[in-house]
Amino acid sequence: MSDVSTIMKNQSRIRNISIIAHVDHGKTALTESLTHVHMDVGEEKERGITIKSAAVSLKIGRIEYDKEEKMESEKEYLINLIDSPGHVDFSSEVTAALRIPDGAIC
Repeated sequence: MSDVSTIMKNQSRIRNISIIAHVDHGKTALTESLTHVHMDVGEEKERGITIKSAAVSLKIGRIEYDKEEKMESEKEYLINLIDSPGHVDFSSEVTAALRIPDGAIC
């Protein structure tokens, strides 16, 4: 498997994805299950909601057909996943999180 810094040099292998939905619809739970990292800390943990957008990077491999080599090979991608708040009081955080991504999971 390639090092993350090697993947970062090839922008065609980087995807920026934002997770957006209403409050309590599992955005942070999805991010935590994909990364195995607990996301809510401090005030967010006390209040039980996401207040600030948080970004995590995932390195994934995918089998693709290589036209030059005329065979299948594993290509690695860097997925930058942005977990955004769902509460209307933090809509400015959501707006900022939506300026970055190539796509969104709703």
